[in-house]
Amino acid sequence: MINYLVNQSGFYGNFGGAYIPEILHRCVSELQHEYLTIIESESFKKDFDQLLRDYVGRPSPLYLSRYLSEKYNCKVYLKREDLNHTGSHKINNTVGQILIAQHMGKTRIIAETGAGQHGVATATVCALMQMECIVYMGKTDVERQAVNVQKMKMLGATVVPVTSGNMTLKDATNEAIRDWCSHPTDTHYIIGSTVGPHPYPDLVSRLQSVISEEIKVQLKEKEQRNAPDYLVACVGGGSNAAGTIYHYLDDESVKIVLAEAGGKGIDSGESAATIQLGRTGIIHGCKTLLMQDEDGQIVEPYSISAGLDYPGIGPIHANLAETSRATVFAVNDDEALQAAYDLTRNEGIIPALESAHALAVLDKVEFKESDVVVVTLSGRGDKDLTTYFQYKQF
Repeated sequence: MINYLVNQSGFYGNFGGAYIPEILHRCVSELQHEYLTIIESESFKKDFDQLLRDYVGRPSPLYLSRYLSEKYNCKVYLKREDLNHTGSHKINNTVGQILIAQHMGKTRIIAETGAGQHGVATATVCALMQMECIVYMGKTDVERQAVNVQKMKMLGATVVPVTSGNMTLKDATNEAIRDWCSHPTDTHYIIGSTVGPHPYPDLVSRLQSVISEEIKVQLKEKEQRNAPDYLVACVGGGSNAAGTIYHYLDDESVKIVLAEAGGKGIDSGESAATIQLGRTGIIHGCKTLLMQDEDGQIVEPYSISAGLDYPGIGPIHANLAETSRATVFAVNDDEALQAAYDLTRNEGIIPALESAHALAVLDKVEFKESDVVVVTLSGRGDKDLTTYFQYKQF
């Protein structure tokens, strides 16, 4: 039987590992050595569960969408991560990681962000725990996610615009890693997705697995079964997807469908469809599928969605694609925009552009009438209103 979770060496099949500069060896080794002991301790579990319940507002609802169910002639549920405090799934991870940082005696927090949701979630927990917070964000994303930038500043974070590369998520991550190299002793880097050197992909997956844990309980109540026929999520780095599928990975009866950002089309040269276009390479301390040219130079990704605009993919998802455990489709900008407008008008829910890719991928799957489908609505669309208005007048 294939193991879809991380092995003792930090790999998911052929992907993963920790490819890091010597200066970070102590930081990463310390985290590798301590993270499981911390998150399996009773004190961590108690604090984490209490904050998820009373601060984040979990469990997030599992909502049967009348509109989507009628459209696809099956039962389509939305896992409403958009209703969490700060508006996305990102807070599940930042709450857990700030508790880990405290356990390890760290006093300074750094983070990278693309769409800004992870930056806001990190700034939020730093305000809660009264810790210094520095968020690196590509200048392109600073401009298209201005409201989230103001939120971070209001929460007390220092937002550092990054002007290298195409000034998006990849470049913000580069700068965060440089900062970590300069402050290895007192700083914890809260990575926002299932990327980076081991143990981050596993750590983030475990913290986000509260999503699939809740789906099991909620489906039992609503459908008298704890497993759906399909799980659907968008993937950039892949944290909301990892959390959605975590407790179902070994259940082959549950089909996994992932939506990556096709941008202006896979063959357009402006895409972030890493699984479709990538080859094995190393980025940000991790061996994974990576968009690169013949010389191994990173191809700059593009997506209308800031949170999916990344040239790599979490190693857990690279392995799921390689082993055919997950089916991955590229969803282009226009398809995602249309899915967002449709959900807004028919359900009164404005989704984040990232989540809109997951909604749009439903058009690419043939469902049976008896199917139960769970789509993770990873975030709300407040941050994307400027983009929505730019493409459509109401």
